[in-house]
Amino acid sequence: MKLSELRPDDGSRRRKRRVGRGISAGQGKTAGRGTKGTGARRGGGKAAYFEGGQLPLVRRLPFKRGFTNVFRIEHQEVNLDALQKHFPQGGEVTPADLQAKGLIRDANEPIVILGRGEVNTKFTLHAHRISQSARTKIEAAGGSVQALEYLLTGAKATIKRPKKAEIEALRAAQAGQMATPKAPDAE
Repeated sequence: MKLSELRPDDGSRRRKRRVGRGISAGQGKTAGRGTKGTGARRGGGKAAYFEGGQLPLVRRLPFKRGFTNVFRIEHQEVNLDALQKHFPQGGEVTPADLQAKGLIRDANEPIVILGRGEVNTKFTLHAHRISQSARTKIEAAGGSVQALEYLLTGAKATIKRPKKAEIEALRAAQAGQMATPKAPDAE
């Protein structure tokens, strides 16, 4: 058997019905669509949600409420017990250090320190936010917390627009060099 000799089984493929080709063809004139009305005309027909005049399901259900807040700032969470586990010696902890230990995904994204767990070593933490309970526990252990500036992009950047030089200085500071960025000018 050759490729050119392959044929579908008898009766498995029917020829397309050619409608509207004259009355002798058996499907002429109205082409099986009946006389006038919604289905008889080109482009006509009912919408997918049409239910014969009954109030459609899409109108019976309540409409969706709420919105997506494009200005919401997602923080990477780090708890005190994780800090104590990964930095038992204490010392200065920067976003780059947290990323190196796998506690956060990206050192350039905002970080929040939460108060789960206990600390018994002295930390100098660099984070964008810290919960009140975490701050209390860190300061009780003799440590301190340095607040970092937010580096925001997209819709969130409308909250605060730092200049390009300030962004580079802040990125350098968060990367572990801890250079102090110059204060932004009032606009």
